[in-house]
Amino acid sequence: MAQDQPDKLAERSRGNLASPSASMQNRWERGAWLLRDSTLQSLEVLLDEAFRVPGTNIRFGLDGIIGLVPALGDVLAGILSLVIPLAAWVRGLPYVTLVRMTVNVAIGVLVGSIPLLGDAFDIAWKTNRRNYALLHRHLEAPRRHTWRDWAFLGFLAAALAAVFLLPLALVFLLLWWMHAHWF
Repeated sequence: MAQDQPDKLAERSRGNLASPSASMQNRWERGAWLLRDSTLQSLEVLLDEAFRVPGTNIRFGLDGIIGLVPALGDVLAGILSLVIPLAAWVRGLPYVTLVRMTVNVAIGVLVGSIPLLGDAFDIAWKTNRRNYALLHRHLEAPRRHTWRDWAFLGFLAAALAAVFLLPLALVFLLLWWMHAHWF
């Protein structure tokens, strides 16, 4: 076993054996097809717009179909929907945009988990189309945020603050009521 170690080092120094960084680079190259624009657009179409309801302009994709499977369907669709935000992160999009994309996926998964109504919401919401449009908008004008980006983050921060403050307010009201009626 110890004999093999110098042999590998000698082979590597001669260029006959790939270095660890070269094998890592090969992994990135093998997986690079997943992050190409053509693949991301195909994924967006497949998940959100692949099919059309006959006689209407309503389009839906596998996201709406997979979502019909109770509990697991929306989680699986949500995992597939994370590919576009992952590509955005690899491409170096700003965190504001990444947060918007992640919230789009979260809204799609949470509301989509409501039986039947959630599936109709998924068809209308089109998480992947929204995220693909955000990706392209920020690639065309890097590091430029619109007022909608900041308004969305402000709304998100206010909603999170309300989620955390509401239980505190209810506890405060309960304590106030108990103090007024019992003491």
